[in-house]
Amino acid sequence: MNNWLIYSVGFIAQLLFSGRLVLQWILSEKSKKVLTPSLFWWLSLLASFLLFVYGYLREDFAIMLGQALTYFIYIRNLQLQGEWYKTPKLVRLFLWVFPILIVIYSYNNNSYDVDKLLKNEAIPYWLLILGIISQVIFTLRFIYQWIYSEKNKQSILPIGFWILSLIGSILILIYAIFRKDPVLLIGHLMGSIIYFRNIIISKNELKINTN
Repeated sequence: MNNWLIYSVGFIAQLLFSGRLVLQWILSEKSKKVLTPSLFWWLSLLASFLLFVYGYLREDFAIMLGQALTYFIYIRNLQLQGEWYKTPKLVRLFLWVFPILIVIYSYNNNSYDVDKLLKNEAIPYWLLILGIISQVIFTLRFIYQWIYSEKNKQSILPIGFWILSLIGSILILIYAIFRKDPVLLIGHLMGSIIYFRNIIISKNELKINTN
């Protein structure tokens, strides 16, 4: 596949990720507290799928790993908000099984090679390790958010989520520079600014609630 087509998939995914952050940021600025609209999770789900495909096309295991770990957490947050079951059953079934179908299709066509993904000549081993660590930290934010939301029985983005987001995003920026990946670079530059701003909003919200 042509590089420009591959990059197009990645940029669309990052555009959706950035769009969800901008939407969440604007709504949070207006209300002076961190909000999580259902559209945030729908955009996350679609963007995650596209970025997983981008990682596969780029033979970048670190990207694929990060998206595989968060995809179903996005679905769970939609369930907590009561939005998931408003979606037609066929659409829900498709979203549940599609990632699995990709793997099955790839295996049957001999195009999915784990050894190849882990030994990409374009990615030095130390850089692959950095990419995996970055994605794990970036993914931990949603695992933390998921546990926090399950305890509170509602979809919430706590301050710890934004702190992990900022740390993970900075590490991914370093990875993107060495990997020479414009999709990751542009996406996480904007994201880092919004993550930092949400930390400030969350701190101000905590101060108001404790007074």
